[in-house]
Amino acid sequence: MKKYLIAILAIFSLGQLSFIPSAFAETPRVSIPDFADLVERASPAVVNIRTTEKVAVQQAQGGIPGLPDDQAEFFRRFFGVPIPGIPNQPKQSQPNSGKPQEADRGVGSGFIIDSNGLVLTNAHVVEGATTIYVTLTDKREFKAKLLGMDKRTDVAVVKIDARDLPKLPLGDSSRVRVGEWVLAIGSPFGLENTVTAGIVSAKSRDTGDYLPFIQTDVAVNPGNSGGPLLNTAGQVIGINSQIFSRSGGYMGISFAIPIDEAMRVADQLRSNGKMVRGRIGVALGEMTKEVAESLGLGKPRGAYVRNVEPGGPAATGGIESGDVILNFNGRDIAKSTDLPRVVGDTKPGTSATVQVWRKGSTKDLTVVVTDGEAAVAGAKKPESPNSNGGSTNAFGVAVVDVSDAKKKELNIRGGVEVTGLNEGPLARSGVRPGDVIIRIADADITGVKQFEALVKGLDANKAVPVFVRRADSTLVIPVKPK
Repeated sequence: MKKYLIAILAIFSLGQLSFIPSAFAETPRVSIPDFADLVERASPAVVNIRTTEKVAVQQAQGGIPGLPDDQAEFFRRFFGVPIPGIPNQPKQSQPNSGKPQEADRGVGSGFIIDSNGLVLTNAHVVEGATTIYVTLTDKREFKAKLLGMDKRTDVAVVKIDARDLPKLPLGDSSRVRVGEWVLAIGSPFGLENTVTAGIVSAKSRDTGDYLPFIQTDVAVNPGNSGGPLLNTAGQVIGINSQIFSRSGGYMGISFAIPIDEAMRVADQLRSNGKMVRGRIGVALGEMTKEVAESLGLGKPRGAYVRNVEPGGPAATGGIESGDVILNFNGRDIAKSTDLPRVVGDTKPGTSATVQVWRKGSTKDLTVVVTDGEAAVAGAKKPESPNSNGGSTNAFGVAVVDVSDAKKKELNIRGGVEVTGLNEGPLARSGVRPGDVIIRIADADITGVKQFEALVKGLDANKAVPVFVRRADSTLVIPVKPK
């Protein structure tokens, strides 16, 4: 029996030995890249940016403000502050009382994109600076001129008076792949030409209106801002801009502005000194799964229009509150945050075709894009609700007809105003007195009688979208009447 067992084990072992190498032979091996040559080529084009600002300095007379006399005496003796009554002390240069003095403001990074001295960095690195100093790796320091900055995208372009400088090649951020190796070069905490490496953690991470960030696990700290994010070919694919942190330091997640987006902004800053964006005058809301299903879209997609600016381009073109914009001038809109970028990229004066979803079907409209940012009026408090009168229904609300004054204020044509609620489905969804119900599913609300008849005929087990006007916003609330 023992001999048989040994023979079986030997056969099993031989099978294992023959199996393992073949399995590993079919698995591609991934090697960790050596960044040394890449860093040697790229580092000379990465710069340190130091900024200063003018501050008012008050000269202390006699004692040192905020310190008792004995502590003030200590500072006089050991830190060179002159002591009255003692001759032959070294003279101290004192600022004139109240006169603005140049003080260090902060340190950041940047990189050269043109051999004639153009440097790309973050807007927050240079914003508010009186003087910008750019230091190269060969220790030459230049005063830089700010050509322009855009706070919405956090991109700035500065110019130094130098020629034949090394510059970094630009990559294609649209081809970045999650998991690929990347590295950052910058001046964290003022430590010039510090190199850190990692991988791309995610793409198109939305943290702002105009920026689909590249997310990485590269160690980025204060001072890295404005420095390049490089791929293994030594090409710039992003500008290191933000970190997620609860401590102020690196916690494993950092964000970079895609270089394609950054250069689109930089080109305008170089030529115009500012960023020109298209606008159509809409305020957007979140498109949730529940809202999409209630509207018949099936899955969340498009940009939900929460409000339309009265007299603005969208209103003139026929876009209404509650519409869902699915396509703008030939570009599909996957989510609400896509629309500001697409509209912003559109040249003012362009007649854009806009496809919207309204009342269960698509509709093509034409909107003329204008220049500048949307100026949506501030929300006003709803009128004091009238708790008397009205009626109750399967939605659990008491409603009255909307006054002409309120129609004009809310820029609506009809609807019913909520004056009271019980523990019904609308109350649980956050509707409150003063709100105006303007539409249920595909039916516009014209008055109390029509509203009551419509609610009475609804399927109690099927959710319907209820469009509620509140101040300058339109809410879409999926409701099951019971």
